[in-house]
Amino acid sequence: MRTYRHSLKTLRDVALAHTLEKNPDLASLARELGGIIHRDMRALADGLSDLRNHNRGFERWLVGRRGRPGVSVLVMAWPPGYTTPSHDHSGLWGIELSLYGALEVESWSRASTAQPWQLRGRDWLGPGDATWFDADMPYMHRCRNLSRQETALTLHVYGGDLDDYTTYEQIEAEPFWQSQPQRARIAGPLRV
Repeated sequence: MRTYRHSLKTLRDVALAHTLEKNPDLASLARELGGIIHRDMRALADGLSDLRNHNRGFERWLVGRRGRPGVSVLVMAWPPGYTTPSHDHSGLWGIELSLYGALEVESWSRASTAQPWQLRGRDWLGPGDATWFDADMPYMHRCRNLSRQETALTLHVYGGDLDDYTTYEQIEAEPFWQSQPQRARIAGPLRV
């Protein structure tokens, strides 16, 4: 039987192996990571139960990173009902997969910074499901844990370190959004 640490190590290693190019095939990576999550779902849920049960709020945990080309792999813990502000990813590409629980992801894009944000759609992610975004277009999204009782866990792979990003708040009755720079925090490393 696989342990959750073995599963996390496999997820990290696959993410790092598939991201040796500047613009990796995110659909292919999503399929491979999703297959691992489906196969090892129980081990991941059981092994990461401390993150689901400690109720310290939204947290980001580092699983691995590489400098060139830049890649970071994170696990995030989403408290019951938690919703992020609408936010960008500072021009990084990214892929996000559910490990435990269900997330709603509402996405926007725009042709240029002079244009208003346009709603692209919503995705609902259960364990092994993924959504991704490229680095070449202005993109933002808002994520929400669909459960009111349980903490959700997700795996995120980004094309670099997401240290700084911007949150957006829609100005009432306007097509434009007010932006606010943010600094991302990592709660700590997850041992794999």
